[in-house]
This record gives sequence, structure tokens and C-alpha cells, in this order.
Amino acid sequence: MIGSLRDRRVVVVGAGVAGLGAARASVAQGAHVLVSEARPAADLELSDDFQELGVTIAAGGHEPAHLEGASLVVTSPGVPPDAPVLGWAEGLGIPVWGELELGSHLCDVPYLAVTGTNGKTTTTAMIASCLRASGIDAIACGNIGHPFPVAATEGHDALVVEASSFQLRSVQTFHPRVSVLLNLAPDHLDWHGSDQAYVDAKANVYRAQGPGDAHVANREDARAASVSEAAPCSLVWFRLGAPGEGEIGYDGGELVSRIGHEGSLGPIDGERAGLRADAAAAAAASLSFGVSAEAVRRGLASFVLAHHRGEIVATVDGVRFVDNSKATNVHATLAALDGVHGAVLIAGGRAKGVDLSPLRVRADRLVGVVAIGEAASEVASVFEGLVVVRRSDSIEEATRVALELAPRPGIVLLAPACASWDMFRSYEERGDRFAAAARALIDEVGPRG
Repeated sequence: MIGSLRDRRVVVVGAGVAGLGAARASVAQGAHVLVSEARPAADLELSDDFQELGVTIAAGGHEPAHLEGASLVVTSPGVPPDAPVLGWAEGLGIPVWGELELGSHLCDVPYLAVTGTNGKTTTTAMIASCLRASGIDAIACGNIGHPFPVAATEGHDALVVEASSFQLRSVQTFHPRVSVLLNLAPDHLDWHGSDQAYVDAKANVYRAQGPGDAHVANREDARAASVSEAAPCSLVWFRLGAPGEGEIGYDGGELVSRIGHEGSLGPIDGERAGLRADAAAAAAASLSFGVSAEAVRRGLASFVLAHHRGEIVATVDGVRFVDNSKATNVHATLAALDGVHGAVLIAGGRAKGVDLSPLRVRADRLVGVVAIGEAASEVASVFEGLVVVRRSDSIEEATRVALELAPRPGIVLLAPACASWDMFRSYEERGDRFAAAARALIDEVGPRG
């Protein structure tokens, strides 16, 4: 055990948002912090923020000397588990924690945790909304953009932590009162090394749980369900169909609870299967945490969907442009395609070692595909012979080509099934540039239809 961080030397590996959060939380505990970063100092977007904290930044490559005198190493989620700097730390007997492990040591309030291949951010935000509707001072944190270690020291009543597989890989004491596994599909295989390693990381969301805790599981995702069944605590199931006893599900468009009592939790958008699953999981988690059904109803009704998750960003000549840039894997893109017909799909980017061929099963919902990025050839090979396929070198060109292919009325859907890092800083930038390109077409074509 590390004990207090006061006057200890903490080395944070990675100078991104998570690294900044770990540094800020460690400094607040009285630690002396050095940040080790592989990129050169000129490429660091947050260098001013680190300097304001008074921490030392060692940029331009990790060195064994960075670990001298360290009591703890905190690694950022994007640092591969086989990175030499982590191996050096382990060889020196220095504990290596991730963001979630650091947060769990600093947090003295109950927290919930949400993981899965898709839907984490939406479900996390929905749960926070439900908790706030019941009068609990709760915020969403973790992989959603507000680091868990920082949130743990802010004095809230409860936290809802979005937990990625990167973050969960190395947890030991991370102990949510309620955990959620939304779904499972192959993702991030290039980082984890194997599909089983990815699944094992996701299962860590409930490893430290026990009697008195709850795990929320997806009855309709067979693979996720098999992982959830090993949870060492009570299970609460959600589904898209009619719920059984002790479950959350749907009666038509109404979300219905059969946890402790039967009752409607309000209508949920019937056109988006992914959103309906997220709402069911959020309701199950909130009720398991002790929130009333009425507060859940109010929380879900007031929830506003975040950007880049299926929002209509423009309508041009009767064609709706839908930004689902957050669909960074095959599973998410399949879910996005469930709600469309006769659409043009813009897809591609960095495939992360994942096979894109399962996208072929949704070809009947498309009239065209525009392939972009590193995986453009793979995307094209998936759909060639089934629908019209074009390739584009930029998101702006892809947006214009998609409009040319789309029927009137019609839909152009950005749901790339790939990460954005080959062409953009983030999926947010990808979505923002898509939206800007679509809106620019209004001036050229006119907002008719």
C-alpha cells in the first residue's frame, strides 16, 4: 500500500487529459510530481496547465532516470501495457496505477461504474442525470472527460465513472457500488493484444465487488451476459424486450421496471435501439443505487444527448446529415445503421486491428458508401458489389460525394467504425468538420426539402 501521497514522488506517464488529472490530484495530496511524456515538448497542448501546477515535465521520450526516487507511477489510459517505462517501474518494484486505481484510493464517496464496447458515455450521463433528479449531488467522470481522481476530491455525494478497457486493465481496488457492462464486441485489439485480454479488462469492472453491491447486465447480448454472470454480487438485468421479474425492459415505447415493483419509467425514443438499451441500463443502475422510480423518470426525461452520437447537423436538399462520429467500432456502426434505410454511409479511419467485414450485414440499408482514411480499402472491399462505393481523401470531399449519392429525401450518416487518429485529433474534430462541411453545402445547394 502507498498510504498518503504527501511528500512522495509520483511519476505520471502521459501528458494528456488523464495525465493532467492524475497530476492535479496528486499535487492536491501533497505529492511531488514528474510527468514523463514520449512526445516532444512542442507538441504538448496542455503544457501550460501542467506548468501552472508546478510539476516537472520530462518530454521527448521516457527515460529510466525519470523513475529515480519514485514511490508511485500513474499511467495514462493510452499508454500500452507493454510500454518499456512501465516495465522499468515494475522491475524497480514501483507500484504502477492507472487513473481508476488512483481515483479509488482518493475517493471516499460511493460511485457507480459503466463499461462496455458502446454506449458508455450516454449511459454514464443518463445515470448522473437520474441521481441528480433524486437530489444527489452527482457528476459523470472518468473516460467521459473529467478525470476520476479529480472528481474524487471535489466533495460530491456520488460519482458515475465511465470506465474504458484501457483504464480497467490494471485496477485492483476499484470498487463501485453498482457496475454496468453494456455490451461486448471486438475492439482495441491492437492495444490489448487479443480479444480475450480485452474481455478480461472489461470484467475488471466488478472484480472488487461483493455482497451488498450490484452488477447491471445485458440479457440480450450473449457474450456480455456470460461475462456478467461471473460477477460476485447481485445481478440486475436489462433488455429491449418485455422485462421478466427483477428486470428492466420495454412495453412498446415505454421503459418498464420490474425491480421491486412494476411501473413505467417513461417513453424512450423508439427509433434508436442503442439509446433504448442505454436508457434501460441507466434505469437499472440508478434503481440499484437506491434512486426512486420517479426520479429515474425525471432524470431520463431531462437528459440531453451529447454531440457526435446521432445528431442531425444539417439538412441539404432534403438530405439529413447525421453525425455519429463516436461510432468508432463495428458494433457502434451496426447499431447506428439499425435506424436508417436508403442511407449513404461515410466510414473508415484507423481500424485498430478489428475486422470490418461484419458491416456487410447492413448493406441492405444503404444506397452508397464513401470510404475514408487508412481503412478506406478495407471499407471498400466490404461493400463493393453490394452498393455504390466511392473513396475520398478528406471528410469535406466525403461529405460532398455522399450528398451526390444520396436519394431525395435521404440520409448521409457519418458512422466510421474506426478511430479518428489517422486524420484527426479526435472523433470530436472529425464530427465537427463533417458538420461544418454539411452546413457549407447549404449555401451551395440550398436548404430545400
